[in-house]
Amino acid sequence: TSALLWIVIAWSIPVLGALTYLIFGVDRVQDKGFKKHQADRRMLAASDVTIALRRGAIEPSDSFSRETNRAMDSMFPDQRLKGGNSIEPLVDGDEAFPRMLAAIRGAEHNISLVTFIIADDVSGREILDLLAEKAGAGVRVRVLYDRFGSTFAIWRGLFRRYRNVPNMEIVGWTQANVLKRQFQVNLRNHRKILVVDGKQAFIGGINLHDDHITRRGRLPIRDYHFAVRGPIVHDLQYTFMRDWFFMTDEDPAELLNEAHFPHLASDGSQAVRVVNGGPASEMEAIGDVVFMAIVAARKQVLAVTPYFVPHHDIVGAMRAAALRGVDVKLVVPERNNHFAAGFASKALYEDLLSAGVRIFERRPPFMHAKALVVDDVFGFVGTSNLDVRSFRLDYETNLAVFDANFTQRLKEIVLEDISLSNEIDLSAWLRRPARQRVMENLCSLLVPVL
Repeated sequence: TSALLWIVIAWSIPVLGALTYLIFGVDRVQDKGFKKHQADRRMLAASDVTIALRRGAIEPSDSFSRETNRAMDSMFPDQRLKGGNSIEPLVDGDEAFPRMLAAIRGAEHNISLVTFIIADDVSGREILDLLAEKAGAGVRVRVLYDRFGSTFAIWRGLFRRYRNVPNMEIVGWTQANVLKRQFQVNLRNHRKILVVDGKQAFIGGINLHDDHITRRGRLPIRDYHFAVRGPIVHDLQYTFMRDWFFMTDEDPAELLNEAHFPHLASDGSQAVRVVNGGPASEMEAIGDVVFMAIVAARKQVLAVTPYFVPHHDIVGAMRAAALRGVDVKLVVPERNNHFAAGFASKALYEDLLSAGVRIFERRPPFMHAKALVVDDVFGFVGTSNLDVRSFRLDYETNLAVFDANFTQRLKEIVLEDISLSNEIDLSAWLRRPARQRVMENLCSLLVPVL
């Protein structure tokens, strides 16, 4: 599909079409991603952090969790399942931002923040101003933002305001540099992780901008974020430090010291492991976990995503699960903020509905949440969408949680969103206008370049 699309572009737009292909169409993802992979391995070799990350690894007791976790042990040998954690859902920025700000205010030694979008608005400036205040008080602050996601803030000069703050460094993530003949704009850092003093962390889908909070009676974007404590915080801190090292080459001994990785006692009963995704060695890793979990399901699969444009194997896994009697429910937004992705998602409805998958379109406000709940024992949450971009191109971080109490709470949140949704009926869907079918098919052709 991708090859045919580029052929049409090259033929339809003489000269410019060919140049566009040379800049954007040549697959340099593995090459560029491998440079990040090499940096990760150099950092790993520079210390004994591997031992620390594997310390305290456990194995779940029930068969579903045990088999799924063993597969992940093979896929992610450096970061294992750890017990003694607490993970608390925070719905929307109205819940997440106050908790994040309180954690920052209480910081004593260091703060690590990576996010896709920082906006030049009240929310973005409030967090950066507080970080600057803490840096002025002696706390070491590192901020990593994606230059593509935060384009408007760059244009408005937001980050220049904090350039000379002592103890505070702000770095933009990019793997595109015209001077180095690097034109890869696709490899974006989509992670959203905040770690304070190496002891508590926040992760999820919420970016730092005003659309995530209630304003003048306007409801916020519907999203899920999570407050995390316990040994798994070290894995989230290490994920940040890998990215930071890649962009800055800061001395690994400084990044991996005890101040960033203090001793952490048990803080709960939940078993959690970090699952990172990205080009090169971690490409498709998150998609593989989603596929395994759906294939292993015996009772129920609840999937929530703003952009449902996955590989056909995941669509096939959902169809197969529904056909063998598993209750499979997919929740997507009724109105998508990405026109093409929304229509490309709808192109998959008929195959899913005909197999018995139930599809729910969540009514406005826009739903940006990401979650997977399987058989009331497994929860998969974090920054990744169920789409090709998240699986292959973006740097993402998810948490695999093996805990019945957590999955029950997450399930309640998902069911609340289902109650605020309109279910798609197959017979009515088959009668949709021909022009809509055409638009769906056209947009599905664009999936390789979305």
